Amino acid sequence: MAHIHLKLGLLLQILVTTVWVCLCAAPASGQETVEVPVENEEQSETFKAPVIVDGDTLFFLRGSSALPASERAEAVQEKIIEAAEASDSLEVTITYEDTELGTRILVDGLSVSVVTVADAELEQIELEVLGFLHGEAIEQAIQAYRSNRTDQARVSGAIEATAWTIGFAIFVAIILWLHRRIRRKTLKFVQRHLKDVETATAKSVQAEAIAALVRYGLNFVLLVIFFLGFYYYLSFVLLAFAETRYFAQLLLTYLTEPVLLIFKGILSYIPNLIMLGLISWVTLYIIRGMRVFFDAVEAGSFDLGDFEKHWVSPTFNIARVVVILIALVFAVPYIPGSDSAAFQGLTILVGAMLSLGANSVVSNMLAGLFVIYRRSTSIGDRIQIGDHIGDVVQIKLMETHLKSIKNELISIPNAQLMNSDVVNFSKKTDGSGLLLHTTVGIGYEEPPEKVEAMLIEAARRTKGIKAKPEPFVLWTALADYAINYQINGYSTRGSIIPKIRSDLHRNIVAVFNENGVQIMTPSYMADPPEPKIPVEEWDGHLAHESHEGADKS
Repeated sequence: MAHIHLKLGLLLQILVTTVWVCLCAAPASGQETVEVPVENEEQSETFKAPVIVDGDTLFFLRGSSALPASERAEAVQEKIIEAAEASDSLEVTITYEDTELGTRILVDGLSVSVVTVADAELEQIELEVLGFLHGEAIEQAIQAYRSNRTDQARVSGAIEATAWTIGFAIFVAIILWLHRRIRRKTLKFVQRHLKDVETATAKSVQAEAIAALVRYGLNFVLLVIFFLGFYYYLSFVLLAFAETRYFAQLLLTYLTEPVLLIFKGILSYIPNLIMLGLISWVTLYIIRGMRVFFDAVEAGSFDLGDFEKHWVSPTFNIARVVVILIALVFAVPYIPGSDSAAFQGLTILVGAMLSLGANSVVSNMLAGLFVIYRRSTSIGDRIQIGDHIGDVVQIKLMETHLKSIKNELISIPNAQLMNSDVVNFSKKTDGSGLLLHTTVGIGYEEPPEKVEAMLIEAARRTKGIKAKPEPFVLWTALADYAINYQINGYSTRGSIIPKIRSDLHRNIVAVFNENGVQIMTPSYMADPPEPKIPVEEWDGHLAHESHEGADKS
């Protein structure tokens, strides 16, 4: 039982020593330090070596050109082990002798080490004091060496290793149970708690995909925990036996020191995290305040003059981006590694990539802002851009969406919208409305007054063309074989211009057929024997007139 306490005490001593070394890496404020020239520091590191027994560093010895420090330390180690193996008794007799070289240390009459003046100068301690300290360290090391190699110690070490093995087996069983449970429960959890994600994204993000990502992250955490558990299990098993304790201490040092350094870095970074949290909180508070203000403007609680309601959303987005950028400027100095050359180089690289590759993106974004704020086009307007005619259904920062008269969705970059002629059929420039027009060619033999009267009659029959102001006719050209007449009529129904124009064409053909007037074809050769008028329609018209005359009589 006492041996188990010794093992646990040794383990705690290793951990406490490692923590102390990490926390005391920098000198404490106010503590006096001795400045050593660079040459002396390098010489001390080169000409000193540790004396290690069973993984414990007892002290350092200084070497010379004739006897290097490593050889001298190795010789002292061998003699200490030789003295320890010479007897099984826990009683150790340490004696000291003054020699010309320094203080000789003897263990049970066996010479083990000589403490020299150079060693005292290295430790900056008097020779007698340093010899006494070395003697005590040797005595404790020999006692521990003998105690750890007794039959009772080996049985205790085997029991301790068995206990660690049983604990590790339980640990592995728990890891495997959690792994199987993660596979079964992840999909159910995601479907229960994240089912709204599929609805919000129109099933673009599937629950199985989210479950796979969550499962991957949890399995990775389990893998890290398993690795750490196996690493410490192996270290503690090796620590249970004296012959392998040195390797166990190396394993514990290699993993514990980086973990403690990371933990120390996190602790030292807490003030920066607090500042970043404060900046984030203030930013979110300002954005929420702006959201409340713009909602009030949209609801009409605040009157900003000519500020239109459809400007509320883009203006809020712009203001939010500006606030976030300002917050980033304040937050960058507190981001880990922001003052490093790598971070600065990455920032320059990102800036260069954005400046070289985002010209079209920036131009479309600026054009989108101009489209939103210049009032030339609004959502719901019927517009024509080039060959495309449709209703504006959405104005984004990068593009504008039109729904064509054929119910097609047309996406037009805002830069093209800015650089093209846009015809807006919905905006009213005055009370008369849009001036709808079309042109027909009629031969010179037809009286112009008759042609104009027929065109005006066709316009009056067309639904969607206003009676006031009255339709009128313009002569647009005196062609080789016909006069080009243009019928003009006002309409306030810009969203159905194609339907109104189609009805106007139909009514023009009907009126001209009723009156026996031929519309000239594009390629004119000679007058045919009879006018090119649909007989069935004309006969139907005559029958209709005869029927009306019979009714009147």
